[in-house]
Amino acid sequence: MRINISNLKKTFGDKTAVSIPDFTINDGDMLGLVGNNGAGKTTLFRLMLDLIKADEGTVTMSIKSQDGTYEEINPAESEDWKVSTGAYIDEGFLIDFLTPEEYFRFIGKVNGLSEQETNERVSSFEHFMGGEILGQKKLIRNLSAGNKQKVGIISALINRPDLLILDEPFNFLDPTSQNSLKHILEDYNTQSSATILISSHNLTHTVDISSRIVLLEKGVIIKDLPNKNNCAEKELEDYFNIGE
Repeated sequence: MRINISNLKKTFGDKTAVSIPDFTINDGDMLGLVGNNGAGKTTLFRLMLDLIKADEGTVTMSIKSQDGTYEEINPAESEDWKVSTGAYIDEGFLIDFLTPEEYFRFIGKVNGLSEQETNERVSSFEHFMGGEILGQKKLIRNLSAGNKQKVGIISALINRPDLLILDEPFNFLDPTSQNSLKHILEDYNTQSSATILISSHNLTHTVDISSRIVLLEKGVIIKDLPNKNNCAEKELEDYFNIGE
């Protein structure tokens, strides 16, 4: 899926959260969005997902059909994009009075999957779950922060989306789970050619998996870096003064 941003602006009071005149995320990009706290990363994702309304401008999603043509969809005006999109921003996406099994079945049903299909797709994340998600007889609200994060990420992938948006997906995960998630995202991007957008404060993980990195500060894109063979790493480290 391709995403086009045009004259997009969002303010909160006198603070500009997002101000992007023109930007395109290409079909199949693995894009890492980085920036300091308050840079506007989460706000940008929320605008893309029509969770908040822009003050000005538009985000459009271009869904590629089998004949190679694109259908332009404005998420603020249509819901057709939802079937092709998976996202996890924060715990607000979860239904915390359900068990993980109940929640996964709910997500599967919303996406037109049978219970068997849902179970098969969830079971493919067995290594990532680490034996701590299924069969625990716990409600989601009683899980650890890391396991809630895993439930959210898995639920975003159940429908095998053409567009996947994850906000700070490495937060709360232990090192083993972080590495497992990196492989999941890389493999999914390679196998499906899905467009994957992640925001993260973890530069190492972001550089490791992203084919393109965008640096956002005070709502403005100040760098758009190709990242073949981690070539953006030095420029990012210099920008954030890592090691000084």
